[in-house]
Amino acid sequence: MNIENTIKDQINQVIEKEYCLKDFKFQIEEPKDKIYGDYTTNAAMLLAKKRKSDPIKIGNEIIDKLNKAKKKKSVQLSEYFSKIRVVKPGFINFYLADDFLKNELAHILDNGDEYGRTNEGNGRTIVVDYSAPNIAKKMHVGHLRSTIIGSSICRVYSFLGYRVIGDNHLGDWGTQFGKIIFMYKRKYGEVIKDDMTVGEMESMYVDFHKKEKIDLGFAGKARAELKKLQNKDKFNYRLWQLFCKISISEFKKIYKVLDVDFDLWRGESFYNDMLQEVVEAALNGRIAKRSEGAVVIPLKKYGLPDFLIQKSDEAFLYSTTDLATIKYRHEKYNPIKNIYVVASQQELYFKQLFKTSELLGLSSNEEMIHVKFGLILGANGRKMSTREGEVADLWDIINEGISKAKKLMTKKNPDLTGDGLESAAAIVAIGAIKYNDLSQNRLTDVKFDWDKMLALESGSAPYLQYTYVRIKSIFSRIGFEFDSLQKNIDLSLLGRSNEMILIRDLVRFPGIVKRVLSEHRLNLITIYLEELAKDFHNFYENSSVLRSEKNLAVARLGLLKAVARIMKNGLFLLGIDTPDRM
Repeated sequence: MNIENTIKDQINQVIEKEYCLKDFKFQIEEPKDKIYGDYTTNAAMLLAKKRKSDPIKIGNEIIDKLNKAKKKKSVQLSEYFSKIRVVKPGFINFYLADDFLKNELAHILDNGDEYGRTNEGNGRTIVVDYSAPNIAKKMHVGHLRSTIIGSSICRVYSFLGYRVIGDNHLGDWGTQFGKIIFMYKRKYGEVIKDDMTVGEMESMYVDFHKKEKIDLGFAGKARAELKKLQNKDKFNYRLWQLFCKISISEFKKIYKVLDVDFDLWRGESFYNDMLQEVVEAALNGRIAKRSEGAVVIPLKKYGLPDFLIQKSDEAFLYSTTDLATIKYRHEKYNPIKNIYVVASQQELYFKQLFKTSELLGLSSNEEMIHVKFGLILGANGRKMSTREGEVADLWDIINEGISKAKKLMTKKNPDLTGDGLESAAAIVAIGAIKYNDLSQNRLTDVKFDWDKMLALESGSAPYLQYTYVRIKSIFSRIGFEFDSLQKNIDLSLLGRSNEMILIRDLVRFPGIVKRVLSEHRLNLITIYLEELAKDFHNFYENSSVLRSEKNLAVARLGLLKAVARIMKNGLFLLGIDTPDRM
């Protein structure tokens, strides 16, 4: 149950009925100090300001109506709360009732992994554009944040019932292919070499730029090869297809390790036949104009630089492809949101793109969102790179993490060996990489410090994974099957302070997940899981579970099972797995 939604819906009903205000905007928050309740709202203060009245008086009026109002199935709001109070300067505070908390705990145990899922997005589609590596180039550290953040956003929307289309908009077209094809022919002639690697393709691209400085004829020869590719020359086109096939095969290996999936792999080339139509529509609709042979969208009156969509030599640009992509997605999927998970450096570009899309009518009634993020830096605060100054390769980072995790786990648990060690080390390393990113404010730069990332301390994925493993191990020690714990547990036996703190934590989960979507702040989940883990460890270290009277022990085991379920659900939304042993 999403308690925040319940409070908001009930208050909205009161305000609409008693004060004739529809869709009144106010906030529901969790007070930092629990002396002020479990939830608080500023509704009375905002309403009092609008009506030029006393917020305490308005607050008491709202409370009176809430206590009398009936919900569906004749359930009163007062059944959820032990008390509802208004305090100066006009906050309304809500205190959850113990009976409600225990009933919700039973609901968690009954629903397991489904707790917190909703169908609020039923019938609505979200398109998430993320990761988007370039063909013929290795994935590097710069691809991590888009991939990790985008995948988690997809999971959260899907968890709330939306139809989610994750699109890996590959960089599979452009001038770089003329350069790579030219260098390939210099080395191998017109022979198809099926065993090429992405690293070899990337080396050709780098080598081209080195030699281009010496031989000025290189640029013209690369353009000639590109032109042949664009005209579907048999050999060049077949070679390009090979580059794509090999690159995608390599990317999929990385995505498999990262546990990241896509619904679509639509590269830029997919939209090639649609580009001229976009330009013509912009010109015919007088949205675009010609300037020195090029086609631009004037945006200065919107506070933005003009947007180039076709060069003077009639070549198209990324902007043209992106506009065609928006049009295609609108016609094919009719999404309510188009979300682009791309670094902050592209903020201006996306403002231009979204405004142009609006002017062209390509995305009517769709929300266009740029989920931006900062850089990944090394532990020294500098841009991550190899000793040679190159951008750090993603495989190297993953393998380094697994190696470090393996050493730490072998030291802490010598009995963990073989395939069990390999699997656990991979889960911990990948979890550490993802958590290090998602636990931060995405707008800030993220430091890559393996010592902190792999530490069994608060602020790391291993700390949360260990919390889950520790709970499972409690069941193992007493020979109790975790999944077979009886459902008819006497939860009325729970009532001590640290038990109720844990239950209060658990019932907050649906509201936390819902809140993530307002700003796509995935660190709200990590903050929540940190608090849940801390309260669990405090409970377990100060309460006897296994040595308690039998019925109380079973009730406490039920509470721990619920904590493990929510911990796993939260980690799932972050794309983080849990090992069986650590």
